[in-house]
Amino acid sequence: MRGFTELNPAALMIYYLCVIGTAMFCNNPVITVISLAGAAALFVTLSEKRSVKLHLSFFGLFLIMALINPIWYHNGVTVLFVVNDSPITLEALLYGVFASAMMIGVLYRLRTFTMIMTADKLLYVFGRLSPQLSLVLSMALRFVPLIRAQTAKVRSAQKALGIYREDNIADTLKGEMRIFSIIATWALENGIITADSMEARGYGEHRRTSFSVFRFRKSDWVFLALCLIPTAVFIAAAASGETDFTFYPAMSGISLTPLAVTGYCAYGLLSFLPCILEWKEDIRWKYLLSRV
Repeated sequence: MRGFTELNPAALMIYYLCVIGTAMFCNNPVITVISLAGAAALFVTLSEKRSVKLHLSFFGLFLIMALINPIWYHNGVTVLFVVNDSPITLEALLYGVFASAMMIGVLYRLRTFTMIMTADKLLYVFGRLSPQLSLVLSMALRFVPLIRAQTAKVRSAQKALGIYREDNIADTLKGEMRIFSIIATWALENGIITADSMEARGYGEHRRTSFSVFRFRKSDWVFLALCLIPTAVFIAAAASGETDFTFYPAMSGISLTPLAVTGYCAYGLLSFLPCILEWKEDIRWKYLLSRV
């Protein structure tokens, strides 16, 4: 099987829908921990840099969200202490911790999603669903680097003319507003030119054809099976109520029945499946280099 990043974009999209959807709609602490660990491990595996700033920002966001819940919500029967006649309960604190962990895990997943799903892969996926949506998406993705480059040109021209100053906050805000106005006008004019060009070339007259280098291979079908089967197993465990967990008014115990443990293992396989594929390819590559 190929590496995770080399799989078909449609298979990758299905995987992200399965792993993120399961993590968001299940409040079991075991699933939350597995989701966060798998997402962080995949990000570390794929990122060439250490990204210390990103990890610190996510950790700071985790602390803020975890502390907000017990401060604003006082549900729960286990009171830890009282601040200004407001009880801080253990249930509210733990709920904030695990809810924050779930959000950080989803953010890690989305970060890896943006690293893997490039513009051509997104166009391949959405182009099959809706050609119009694919066109709008491709134009939007095309305008992002164009706007960045044009903004840099306008800012450099403003500085060269002596109009853009950074002496104080007021001058900086005026300069940025002027640049924003110029870029907005440029974007509207560019959009009109693009629309006229598409009309002149006969867009919409006939059915559009498309070309893609992506093909479904045997490894993609195997990956889909390894993705959908654990998802189905966990959904069956969740539907039976074996993985249910409640924080309020008192925390329920974590179920360790055979069906629940099977569901946890299935989601663990689903969460760490990309890491396993990437680690396998890395070990294989190093082995081949050692044979040279």
